[in-house]
Amino acid sequence: MLPAVSVGSTTSEFCTRLVAAGATPLPPKVARAARRSLFNVLGTAIGAARTAAVDVLLATAREQNGAGDGGAENNVSVAGRDDTVDAYWGALLAGTAAHLDDFDDTHLATVIHPGAAILGTLLALAPELDVEGERYLAAFALGCESQLRIGNAVSPNHYDRGWHITGTCGVFGAAVSASLLLGLSAAQLEHALAIVSTMVLGHREGFGSMTKPFHPGKAAVNGVLAARLAAAGMTGVADPLGDGGVLTVFADVVDRCALGGSWERDWELEYNAFKPYPCGIVAHPAIDAARAASAQLDDPAAITAVELMCHPLVPELMGRRQPRDGLQARFSAYHAGAVGLLDGEGGLAQFGDDRAVAPDVERLRELITLRPSDDCARDEATIRVNRAGRDPICVHVPHARGSLERPLTDEELFEKVDRLVEPVLGTGAARRVAAAVDALAGAVGFDAVIAAIRPGGICEGEKNQ
Repeated sequence: MLPAVSVGSTTSEFCTRLVAAGATPLPPKVARAARRSLFNVLGTAIGAARTAAVDVLLATAREQNGAGDGGAENNVSVAGRDDTVDAYWGALLAGTAAHLDDFDDTHLATVIHPGAAILGTLLALAPELDVEGERYLAAFALGCESQLRIGNAVSPNHYDRGWHITGTCGVFGAAVSASLLLGLSAAQLEHALAIVSTMVLGHREGFGSMTKPFHPGKAAVNGVLAARLAAAGMTGVADPLGDGGVLTVFADVVDRCALGGSWERDWELEYNAFKPYPCGIVAHPAIDAARAASAQLDDPAAITAVELMCHPLVPELMGRRQPRDGLQARFSAYHAGAVGLLDGEGGLAQFGDDRAVAPDVERLRELITLRPSDDCARDEATIRVNRAGRDPICVHVPHARGSLERPLTDEELFEKVDRLVEPVLGTGAARRVAAAVDALAGAVGFDAVIAAIRPGGICEGEKNQ
């Protein structure tokens, strides 16, 4: 029997409301937001299926006997591949792959990428569960939402102190999703959060390396483990989200009111955004401006200097002038501006290893000067391209694509995912993934999603045609 929890505490109230929300249908707008976020993060995980980081994780899983084809504990599907692994490696692989290209969903107020850790949680638990698809969607939504509310409570100081908020808050979201899927009570969920509060991870020093996407992968692993331990009877400290709990370590000031609010409306998940470019989101306005300027640029060799007016977070987070590979390039505003001007694009190819060290890109990066200003909004940028013997090109972007003012439409989101998925799974695969995600609101379970993310996968609806 579990010991008494702290009735009326911040954590107990949070968990009670979470479990109640998990037992009721999602509000229609929230369900739509959850489907969009899930579709996007499945796309980013599939898109990274053949990357070096995923290969490293799979090779290590095989060495550790974590990969194979036998038993319910050893058949978690790896998105975009035929491989299967055990639950530990399934969570780690999915969470890491989904965030690897820095192309996954982003909550702009906290800069949390909530979907990756929750995707890892869902895929890790799916083989052992027999629950309706609607319950998976609710677990996904509530896992994301709990991260975002905790993130709001500690922002912006938590991130400013050097934590990678996607990892530190991701463990709580993963624990929530796992607990709801495993059918834990509110009291057990409180203990799961107490347990996982001792397994937080991630700092900004890892940006530009394979360890950054590792954070949501490990968050998924830790969240699932915490839920399993709580289900088995392990307990933790009382009120881990309250006074004296882990949030006071996270930030100098904690706004615990952010943990409350209605679970029928005002969901932070509705403000989750989708990136049009695979790099740090603060550089997206610069890419929009550079691409627009590129259309007016007939001779890149004539460029003598480039000035980029931007928000102060741009040089702080993306101030690397000469990245040496694609992962580093994702955190270089100089690179983002250069490829935008030279290629008129900002896709995976522009942030790959080849373009990171291309001579024309290296030259142009040296000509770019960042001009940060507190008067410039996060989603705003102005670029001025000076040219020898010609008038300068000036472009102002008041709101970047993918921002709250200019969110991606359903059509734009599908086009993004299609570009990620088709090279891995073939023509029509993105439509199968979309159909499987949409079907979660009906009688179809999560098996259809798993089938759709594997090579040759066919969703349930197509089997009956």
